[in-house]
Amino acid sequence: MKKWIKEDAINVIQELVDQIPGIQTSGRKSQNHMRWLANALRLLEEIFGANSRYYLTLSNFSWQQSGQMVIQSWDIEGAIANRHHQAFLEQMNQACGLLLAAKDHLEHSDLSEVYEGKDTPDETSELFKIINLGTNKLRKIIRSVPEREKEIQDKYEDLLVANDIEYSREFPHIEYSSKQYVPDFSFQKIDLAVEIKLCKKDEKGLIAQLNDDILAYKTVFRNILFIIYDLGQIRDEDVFKASFESSPDVIIQIIKH
Repeated sequence: MKKWIKEDAINVIQELVDQIPGIQTSGRKSQNHMRWLANALRLLEEIFGANSRYYLTLSNFSWQQSGQMVIQSWDIEGAIANRHHQAFLEQMNQACGLLLAAKDHLEHSDLSEVYEGKDTPDETSELFKIINLGTNKLRKIIRSVPEREKEIQDKYEDLLVANDIEYSREFPHIEYSSKQYVPDFSFQKIDLAVEIKLCKKDEKGLIAQLNDDILAYKTVFRNILFIIYDLGQIRDEDVFKASFESSPDVIIQIIKH
């Protein structure tokens, strides 16, 4: 499942809204309608969870007239088709309002606060909470240019303590390919390892280092979060992150000083 950041989630919901007039023109259960609906349900499930009001409401739309219909027309089939079409247009308008409400909700909340999964909402919420610490908080508490990774690790630990998040530091020790690997932080309840890197130079060397860590940590953990504190060496964040797209459940955060 894609790991969303708030701004991207807001933008993709707006894109779904913007597509609605074109879907209404395409018609009920057209190829465009079915594609839009599948994408909308997937995105709402990923962002808000399968137990959220937004996902559940949209998934229950019938896109047709329900209940008994009283038809007075020579063209019965045409009249029924028109009723279904009008119901489709009305429900697409309702879907527009639903998506805009979801967007409003997200604009005033964190991702961890809006997610309602069916299986393990507490664990998912904690994962989002940990992800947001790096994105939203870490840079704010580092006042001077760090010289060592330990300085960043200590600040990150302060955030974990302040937010009452249970963690282990420099544990466990993992033997892999005749070497020993130790994540900076681990979170047993959500099966997560967090590794913090200070990027002072040699972007390519850092990529190779992260790939080695992934192979080792994946033998123990399902999820891996790399927090890269960059001192201006990473020119293109998208290109850097693309190096790890083939690794499932790996999150790369780049924090600029």
